[in-house]
Amino acid sequence: MRSLRLMAILLVVVWAVGPFIIPNLAQAATAGEINRDVRSALQNLYAKTPSAQVLGEKAKAILVFPNITKAGFIVGGQYGEGAMIRNGKIAGYYNTVAASYGLQAGIQKYGYALFLMTDSMLKYLNRSDGWELGVGPSVVVVDVGKAGGISTTTAQSDAYAFFFDQKGLMAGLGLQGTKITKIQK
Repeated sequence: MRSLRLMAILLVVVWAVGPFIIPNLAQAATAGEINRDVRSALQNLYAKTPSAQVLGEKAKAILVFPNITKAGFIVGGQYGEGAMIRNGKIAGYYNTVAASYGLQAGIQKYGYALFLMTDSMLKYLNRSDGWELGVGPSVVVVDVGKAGGISTTTAQSDAYAFFFDQKGLMAGLGLQGTKITKIQK
């Protein structure tokens, strides 16, 4: 009985909050909107997490997804668009997509930035027809609370991920099974 009550409460919250959190996917973002959001998100991440800026200065490229929406009730999915920054300039547009199945309910918005630290990582992304995270090169998800211990001396992985601007009600964030694909804008 208690689990039914909890499920009913979650459904009401999803129904009430959903229209305000889920973007209108029929109106895809323009290149200019993505550029603005990516640069703003990266500046905010650097302001809140100085170690991200240190990695950004040494990264070969940075993939930034400023507005990802994740929603689910038993079956879930997430979608967002972003851009790659190389040498301070936008070098391409990408989307991030994931699907999941299991005990889940809720809606959440967040963003993440992937710092690609090696030439081999950048080549892997460019030659693959979409990169599924969790398959191929490994990505270290940085806990913001522990990010202060990362420096260019201690950073030895191919890629680092930072999550930011989490809003909404849904348990768990992860990159396993997320696919990143280059898109045209």
